[in-house]
Parts: sequence; structure tokens; C-alpha cells
Amino acid sequence: MKHTFDELVETFAILRGPNGCPWDKKQTHESLIKCLKDESQELIDAIEKKDDENMKEELGDVLLQVLMHSQLAAEEGKFTIQDVMDGLYDKLHRRHPHVFGDHAKAATAEEALAVWREMKKKERQQK
Repeated sequence: MKHTFDELVETFAILRGPNGCPWDKKQTHESLIKCLKDESQELIDAIEKKDDENMKEELGDVLLQVLMHSQLAAEEGKFTIQDVMDGLYDKLHRRHPHVFGDHAKAATAEEALAVWREMKKKERQQK
């Protein structure tokens, strides 16, 4: 059965809600650091082993971490998963002017990386 991203986001709200899971409700950003490290390493291991099936599962576990941290932040009134997605969308468009803007096209991966770094440097200078 196919599920939507919104259904997945709602699942985290339920897990942390009044009738949710005691473990999930107890978690904090800090308590999840070890889980994030472990899941990231498990994904790296799957990539290095070229284990696609395990990689798919581990990508889900890393996404779980993103969604859980976003849910915690939403409960704290700091930001939502939509804010995370909007920020990523904006960053990708800003840092790829050779694709989405009027910057000269990057002919190679090296040129594209140079543009990314140039845009990142400009962003830091503006902060």
C-alpha cells in the first residue's frame, strides 16, 4: 500500500500524542543524537556494501530521524517539517543558479561544485 508524506508526518504526531508511544513521547533532540549517529552509520555501511535492500531500509531510518526532530521542533513552536522542506528547496535553487537561474551553465561536476561553494560563501557573507 502506498502512503503519502503527509500520512507519515501525521504518524509522528500520533506517536508523540496523548495516546502515543511512551518511548517516542519521552524523546528529545539530545536523546536522539545517538540514534541519528547509529542510523547514519548503518546507511553508510549499506552503501559501502552496495546492499540496496538494506540501503532502502536505512534511508527510511534516517528519514525517521528527520521527521522525529521536526515533530519535536513543531511541538516546541520552533519550526515544522514544511519549514525544513522549504529551506531545502530554497537552498537547492540558490546554490544551483547554473540550473535554476541565469548563471552560466556548469559543464562538469567540478564546475558545479565550484558554483555551489561560491553561492555558499556568498550566503555566509550575508549572514
